[in-house]
Amino acid sequence: MHDTRGNAMGEAERFDVVILGGGPAGLSAALTLGRVLRRTLVLDSGEPRNATSPALHNFLSRDGTPPAELRAVARSQLDDYPSVRIRDRAACGVRRLEGGAFEVRLDGGDVVRARRLLLATGLADELPPIEGLGALWGRAALHCPYCHGYEVRGAPLAVLGAGPARVRLALHLTRLSGDVALCTRGETPLDPESRRALEAGGVEVREAPIVRVEGGGRDVAVRLVFADGGSLERRAVFVASKTRQRSRLPAELGCALLEDGCVEVDDLGRTSVPGVYAAGDMARRATLPGPVSSVIAAAASGAVAGAAIDQELLGEDLAMGG
Repeated sequence: MHDTRGNAMGEAERFDVVILGGGPAGLSAALTLGRVLRRTLVLDSGEPRNATSPALHNFLSRDGTPPAELRAVARSQLDDYPSVRIRDRAACGVRRLEGGAFEVRLDGGDVVRARRLLLATGLADELPPIEGLGALWGRAALHCPYCHGYEVRGAPLAVLGAGPARVRLALHLTRLSGDVALCTRGETPLDPESRRALEAGGVEVREAPIVRVEGGGRDVAVRLVFADGGSLERRAVFVASKTRQRSRLPAELGCALLEDGCVEVDDLGRTSVPGVYAAGDMARRATLPGPVSSVIAAAASGAVAGAAIDQELLGEDLAMGG
């Protein structure tokens, strides 16, 4: 149910669960909770991380689906569950009440209460400061070979950046293309072992700083312009973005954060704050090396967190005799 009603003049509406974020993780959790009749509210600010991408991939049965279409289908299916509501609003504040419940303040002044919170507000990407790169993000400037590599197979590719992870990615991409270049942008010089590995793999190395990135046509989608006056035409470039929490609420709630800024969760999506769960790319277990930027993984984590929340609430209900 898509709900646009406010409640500024009356008592705060109460829910079992309020989900902050209407992406794959949040909507998947809402589906799980709706199927056991948990009174659930999804708050969707309408700022999906993959909005610029024409299609999502590596999602069984939905490979190649536009991200907006997946969200629309998911939301329409939630209409079948009367205990689930969706509001196209963002949460601007949260506070814990005496007794363990939460009060969530929405943009516009409305207030709702919840027994449990699920944070699914996602990450935001911060790209290297290269002119023109942002305009190509999600289309010809890509982040993940599993999400986008197959679509550019056999075409000239480039990896931007230096360091072991970028070297490894460049070598990985040689499985998909016989023309891969590593553009270090004048960053940390490559060590001899990396140079030998790149040479053995047939990867060209360009070390000059990049002045700007230009968009081209279908086959030459990217032109890298270097400070030394040279240029390089590629079908796609793979870029390592820095990520940050899209919402300030995890930090305000006091959730433990990992070194990369992700919310630390356990196997069930529980954060360090009792009653607060997190799912999607914004959260991960400490045993994982970094954020998992995958739509199907986000949806799966939302389903797990939704079931864990329900079981926790069930135990609480049974203990109270309800």
